[in-house]
Amino acid sequence: MPKQGIHPQYDNITVKCACGSVFETRSTHKGNISLEICSACHPFFTGKQKLVDTAGRVERFRRKYAASDAGKAEAK
Repeated sequence: MPKQGIHPQYDNITVKCACGSVFETRSTHKGNISLEICSACHPFFTGKQKLVDTAGRVERFRRKYAASDAGKAEAK
């Protein structure tokens, strides 16, 4: 048992994510927590990756290295 008066209050809180996921946990944080991303929607945990290509950088990268990959395959 912890000593009285020296530890912070450890209460139940509600965590809400922008994706709509809601769960309860215990924390010393005062009040509820709002998140932008959680384990239900994060690409590392879901295995689904979203590429946000704002200026065509991903496509330019793929074109640049597609030619070098094809050259390596022909050399073998």
